[in-house]
Amino acid sequence: MTVTAPASAPVTTLADIPDLPDAGRMYRECGARLRDAMKDKGVDALVLLGNGNVVYATGTSWPLLDAGLSHVERPVAIVLADDPHPHLFMPLREGSASESEVPESHVHPPLYLEFDEGVERLAAELGRLLPAGATVAVDELTGAMRRAGTRLFPSGPPSDAAQVVGPAKLVKTRDQIASIRKACRITEEAVTDVQGSLAPGVRQVDLSAQFVRRAFELGATANMLEAIWQVMPKSKAEGQWTTTGDLALPLLTTEKELERGDVLWTDVSITYQGYCSDFGRTWVVGDDVSDRQNAQFEKWRDILGAVLSVTKAGATCGDLARAAIAANGGTKPWLPHFYLGHGIGTNAAEMPMIGTDLGQEFDDNFVFPAGMVLVLEPVVWEDGTGGYRSEEIVVITEDGYQSITDYPYAPYGRS
Repeated sequence: MTVTAPASAPVTTLADIPDLPDAGRMYRECGARLRDAMKDKGVDALVLLGNGNVVYATGTSWPLLDAGLSHVERPVAIVLADDPHPHLFMPLREGSASESEVPESHVHPPLYLEFDEGVERLAAELGRLLPAGATVAVDELTGAMRRAGTRLFPSGPPSDAAQVVGPAKLVKTRDQIASIRKACRITEEAVTDVQGSLAPGVRQVDLSAQFVRRAFELGATANMLEAIWQVMPKSKAEGQWTTTGDLALPLLTTEKELERGDVLWTDVSITYQGYCSDFGRTWVVGDDVSDRQNAQFEKWRDILGAVLSVTKAGATCGDLARAAIAANGGTKPWLPHFYLGHGIGTNAAEMPMIGTDLGQEFDDNFVFPAGMVLVLEPVVWEDGTGGYRSEEIVVITEDGYQSITDYPYAPYGRS
């Protein structure tokens, strides 16, 4: 995969990362990378509906994010290759001109692109902003946009904006990494309180309420996804069915009371100024971990260590997948419908996705650049135990990696 050259030098050490991001600098550097990628692909304009993409292009902090994907009142951005500022169509004034670097002249009333009227407005805006024959790329098309395709894009069907946005987002600036690290710190502090309250009789929804309340007290911008505190079955036969016969993950949080000995796979994500955390650990209600379960944890650490031993700039997704499989005795240590690892930024899971059905050719040709941020989440499973899963976030450097998070693994690893 070809990666767009960054507008600033890639991060080589976490000592380069400020404690808090410089929003203005992040806005300028991300915008420069995006416009460079547009010129590289011959794209004159981007029309962005995906919340993570709009956050990246405009610096806005959208309070719904992942949940906003099913909501008509979401922001839209038009990015021009020859304009240093994107045009932002924002349903909520909070998070737009008052809180980002987008000038007031480029902030407009919302476009409701699920409706014909909103698409007609978009067509008028594109006609005003673009010369005849301009090339356009979009990241999503609503039904109304498809119906109005020839009027909306008179020069021909738009191309896929992922070919532009993906390479631009891949290498993170120091301020993006600062934002991700701050989101992780907020998450871990909130999770510390949640883990301390884990006990028989507590409900999953109680854990979610405690986590969300504390995360927002600590400065979270949004709750990126429905918090997962999933009770894992001791065997596949006892668990939820999937079409492939594999473990089901994630399942919705319920009001069911937790019981002593329940094994919980946790997965939570919040955003700080639009950038995501991703937290995962395995907990046991009552903290009684058997020798067999601890052995699973040690196996998981061996797998993670093997993966990290080959993690550096110039490595490929295939290199990491092979290291994980070798450390797990020749079988994949991740769920078939998931992945060994993934990127993170304005979305909790971004490219690359390691070990998915994109296939071996994709994995072997995706080369890691310095400055990419990667989440690793191998899984160790044996019937009779509930299994083990945790997540680690690292920044790729020229000669290796540096960890962003260091949350403990308790109650595992005590032997």
